[in-house]
Amino acid sequence: MKITLTLNGSKVTHDVEPRETLADFVRDRCGLTATHLGCEHGACGACTVVLDGEVTRACLMLAVMCDGRTVETLEGFRNHPAMEVIRKHFHECHGLQCGFCTPGMLLMARDILARKPGCDADTVRYELSGQICRCTGYSGIVKSIVSAGQELAGKAPAKA
Repeated sequence: MKITLTLNGSKVTHDVEPRETLADFVRDRCGLTATHLGCEHGACGACTVVLDGEVTRACLMLAVMCDGRTVETLEGFRNHPAMEVIRKHFHECHGLQCGFCTPGMLLMARDILARKPGCDADTVRYELSGQICRCTGYSGIVKSIVSAGQELAGKAPAKA
């Protein structure tokens, strides 16, 4: 089946199998490898993308369901001002380690801060409950998001 969608601001058309996931589509057909495949059951969040403005699990979404829709992967936020702040704080607050979960964490961090600007650590922990990291213990990730939120809200971020 032929589908056309807007991927990171560009129209993309490909033939896909009816059972092909959005995660496989963006990785294999479009070469956008920041969308990682972890559990392939929607539990880990490594495949997080933004679909029509909402974060979603690309491993649970069929590519054919995205025909005519807008998909953004981490690569699409390369020059996004808020994402630059979030990436800076992930670096400064040691919010990443092996990097496997990082793309999903970054997209989720952006979503959290867009919906709940200036939120506290407890809110961040709750909002991240669907994202799995096996390396960091989450404290650096939570601190990164809280600090980025403070900077984006115009407050002085906590010291790293």
